[in-house]
Amino acid sequence: MNSKIINKINDDELLNLIRNNFSEEIYLVGGSVRDFAMDKTSLDRDLIVVGVDARDFALRIAEFFNAVFVPLDEVNRIYRVVLPDKINYFDITNPVEGSIDKDLARRDLTVNAVAVNLSTMEILDKFNGLNDILNKQLNSVFEKNFIDDPLRILRAFRFMSVLGFKMSDELMCIIKKHINLLNLPAVERINYELLKLFGGNFAYDTLLSLDNTGGLEVLFPFVSELKRVPPNTHHHLDLFYHSLETVRQIQLLYLNAEKEVQSHLEEVSFGAHPRLAFLKLAGFMHDIGKFSTWSIEEETGRHRFIKHDDAGAKLAVPFLKKMNFSNKQIDYLTSMIKNHMYPSQVISAPELNEKVMMRYVRKMEDNSIDVIILAMADRFSALGEAVTEDMVNQNISGLQNLMNFYISVKDSLEPLPKLLTGNEIMSLLNIKPSPLLGKIITALHDAQLSGDVMTKEHAIDFVMNFK
Repeated sequence: MNSKIINKINDDELLNLIRNNFSEEIYLVGGSVRDFAMDKTSLDRDLIVVGVDARDFALRIAEFFNAVFVPLDEVNRIYRVVLPDKINYFDITNPVEGSIDKDLARRDLTVNAVAVNLSTMEILDKFNGLNDILNKQLNSVFEKNFIDDPLRILRAFRFMSVLGFKMSDELMCIIKKHINLLNLPAVERINYELLKLFGGNFAYDTLLSLDNTGGLEVLFPFVSELKRVPPNTHHHLDLFYHSLETVRQIQLLYLNAEKEVQSHLEEVSFGAHPRLAFLKLAGFMHDIGKFSTWSIEEETGRHRFIKHDDAGAKLAVPFLKKMNFSNKQIDYLTSMIKNHMYPSQVISAPELNEKVMMRYVRKMEDNSIDVIILAMADRFSALGEAVTEDMVNQNISGLQNLMNFYISVKDSLEPLPKLLTGNEIMSLLNIKPSPLLGKIITALHDAQLSGDVMTKEHAIDFVMNFK
């Protein structure tokens, strides 16, 4: 493994330029070394420079590469140098207390506590991190490090999700012991780690492990309510495990999807994380409205959750705001929750034609693929005794046809024109601003979505005859 790391460094053009043009004591550390040990490419290289000011050194690196200098944390002296290709970058800092050994001892996991001296190519691995990488295991460096910064608890689960590594018994004991500290870090930091976790290929297994520590209920208070809704004739799992299974199914659907769908879900559309991470989070939350809308019919014993999609979207907003999600992210997540049954309703129309499908496409726009994937995952996660194999196959086939239709028309779509303003409608009907005006504007938009109104003349006629 040591030779693999050395070879990866020797093959890295950017690191070699630094080695050959800067004489300071420089170490490649953390995730970069871990990635090289796993024979992966690393585009974000973490450097520790000893004996010189990290800010001055980062500025010199930026000038050398004609790159952009970004101060990430002036208090802890962490600086980023973004290269002109905007893909490669260096994160540069000084070691804790001026010592590389003390710096590595302050890290969270042994797999992140390995460094390489770029001048001598000596590998520093005091905590046997390379052995843990080889065995795909996560171990703590010191328990105290998790107390000093409880976010490291969540980071451990993030690495479990991204790397697919297992946690050692010792690390699990440490985490269970201090799990109630998990809500102490700033919500922005928790938010970032959560989305990294949901974006990982192993998010499902990781969420199960996090739940075993009690951490899920610390982070998501609504989990306790999910666990109180039992299986029923349409759901073979209770609501909590149904929600987790939906996350797993989204990952499987992504892995087996055609390239165009995968590329869409890999887009970074809402800041720092791919759509897939947000979609899996939405999958985890899609039924949070069920507990508050849960009823059981006396005559049939059937479990009903009337308008749980609307209720869930509303319940999600205060939680997401508290977690400091952006408005754009909240809009996406609540739209997924509110509309998770919509694609299946569309394909169940008495007469499914292009007009019906176009209405769906116009309504969901860029999120058309996402909510279809969510609907498919929801279907695969609900296989109660009343659900036949034929029902599942028909539903998935119909959703796939809807997906194909969207893909076939998306490049030719143009934004719907605004045919009438609110002032024009008030003038036509001689009304003032009122709830009625809002209803007319909404109805006119719906008519445009369906293709029933296509010109201004059509819009005027629609408004004049609105009841």
